[in-house]
Amino acid sequence: MKLLDWGRKNRHCLLLLYWIPFLTAFYLLEQYIQPRYIVHCRLDDMIPFIEYFIIPYFSWFLLLPAAFLYTLLNSKEDFQNLCLIMFGGMTICLIAYILFPNGLNLRPDSINNNIFGNMVMALQSVDTPSNVCPSIHVSTSVSAAIVAARSKKMKTCPGLRAGIYIWAALISMATMFIKQHSAVDVILGAALSLSLSVPVYGADWRARLKGTCLEIIL
Repeated sequence: MKLLDWGRKNRHCLLLLYWIPFLTAFYLLEQYIQPRYIVHCRLDDMIPFIEYFIIPYFSWFLLLPAAFLYTLLNSKEDFQNLCLIMFGGMTICLIAYILFPNGLNLRPDSINNNIFGNMVMALQSVDTPSNVCPSIHVSTSVSAAIVAARSKKMKTCPGLRAGIYIWAALISMATMFIKQHSAVDVILGAALSLSLSVPVYGADWRARLKGTCLEIIL
């Protein structure tokens, strides 16, 4: 009952339901969309493959729930802004994958036989080198960093804020060092979230939603 009462008082948590259609759509794209455009730039050839970066890459699966949980419990405004920037970017990425089916041809022919190399191979076995540009990994990580930078709540926690910046940067770098993404994917993923942050923080969208069916998330 306490959980239900909390949910009624914090209806903005319903924004997390976005994950259901997103994951469904992403799964279908992975199954049925074949890359027609290979993403590559000269910088990709200069970046070495370093299997140790699999650790910060996988830490993305901790960053996202941590960002949602922290903002959900500490600042409704930060949580809403995070959802709008992050989910908006993820939606645009899905549209880009449909309109411009893309993929990579960067994965190395051989990987060191150690625990980190085996983790990379395990990742590659379940994650196809398609639907990569813009990078959702990067876009979502940068979204968390943007909200941390603009959060009034985090002004009193400079160490935490700096930690999130470094964490997001390491995840973004990791996507290139383990050859999961091209530098092009990373740049466009970061630019996407930065662009979306302008209307989220600059427009009075909360006032516009009042009186509409979307008012439930306010």
